[in-house]
Amino acid sequence: MLKSFRGGVHPNDRKSYTASKSIEAAPLPNKVIIPVRQHIGAPCTPIVKKGDEVKKGQIIAKSDAFVSSNVHASVSGKVVDVADYPHSVFGMCLSVVIENDGQDQWIEGIPVDRDWQALSSDELRSIIREAGIVGMGGATFPTHVKLAPPPDKKIDTFILNAAECEPYLTADHRAMLEYADRIVTGVRITMKILGVTKGYVGIENNKPDAISTMTKAFEGTGIQVVGLPTKYPQGAEKMLIAVLAGKEVPSGGLPMDVGVVVQNVGTVIAIADAVCKGIPVIERVTTISGGAVKEPKNLLLRVGTTFKDAIECCGGFSKTPEKIISGGPMMGFAQSNLDVSIIKGSSGILALSKEDTNTGTESACIRCGRCVDACPMGLNPSMLSILGERGLFEEAKEEFNLLDCVECGSCVYGCPAKRNIVQYIRYCKAQNAAKAAKK
Repeated sequence: MLKSFRGGVHPNDRKSYTASKSIEAAPLPNKVIIPVRQHIGAPCTPIVKKGDEVKKGQIIAKSDAFVSSNVHASVSGKVVDVADYPHSVFGMCLSVVIENDGQDQWIEGIPVDRDWQALSSDELRSIIREAGIVGMGGATFPTHVKLAPPPDKKIDTFILNAAECEPYLTADHRAMLEYADRIVTGVRITMKILGVTKGYVGIENNKPDAISTMTKAFEGTGIQVVGLPTKYPQGAEKMLIAVLAGKEVPSGGLPMDVGVVVQNVGTVIAIADAVCKGIPVIERVTTISGGAVKEPKNLLLRVGTTFKDAIECCGGFSKTPEKIISGGPMMGFAQSNLDVSIIKGSSGILALSKEDTNTGTESACIRCGRCVDACPMGLNPSMLSILGERGLFEEAKEEFNLLDCVECGSCVYGCPAKRNIVQYIRYCKAQNAAKAAKK
């Protein structure tokens, strides 16, 4: 029997809205707004200008920094603007706006037909870097960096994160049912790059059809498909590593410190597409869901599609939404308008009705300890929130292990005082990062 991790919560998964909905390719939008920053690391610089004609798959923004990720045109057409536009995570961001010409033409040289088994690890990494692949589960860390651990970090295990533990989201679930061959290929390519033979696929056991499909798909590969207890945040890297590999990532450490690399379902699909077909990241599967959406769906959307266009593909709103969220309800980002666009890490767009939300007036911490019991990292979230509220950022970092927080939101879920604990923690981290950058 698999051991579980400490803490965690059991929210209503609300996946029934879309779990049985096949992935549907959305109609191409009239224009796309493509931010040059869709990843952790150095932002890219546009290499196209207003008036340029571009083709689908063409690089439109890049950076020489190692920790960065190329950005490509997701449609063919004319660049009509290069300016700041709303961003679902960063507020405002320099973006390239392309008016779709309706031709949907690839840049010359794409697609190709490659035998990945004939390529070296360095060649595979180079292709992945060129294709602009990042963590598609939402973290958006550049994949080529993750697949190039330092020589002193000996990797022995690969884990495919197929838990998809956030409520509402079913994009990975549907991808496992519909894109099984590409997932297997992406995992095998990744394991070849890392030089490992031990691999796991972790899927929460509320997806029995996905477990069955993946078990059949990975037959004969030596990669073990494991049904995991359904508990949030089962899909957090450190939780998966503890449960599947029996290893504990040290405080302040990374999975590679214990010889493990974890990738998301969408990421390995992108790896298979890039390596075998030369296709960069220009689209992704996104769940559009919530009680305010007329017809919730799993949509294959081009990067740069606005939230407004995506929601219109689902018939619009059935009622006025109480809140719009990019991502899942636990770790996602609330949005102030629908002009933001789909980026590489956009796993979901949620339009929540009043009945879906658990809003209330924030009050002082009552020291009940529920957040401490729920925290999977063994932290004291209430104290971290109080220190953030009072501007004691260094104390939070040095004395209460601020940086170990994975921002999963388990603490907020059961807080009777309705405190914005994760927001205080993010603020703390941002202030400490700003101070470090100044130094």
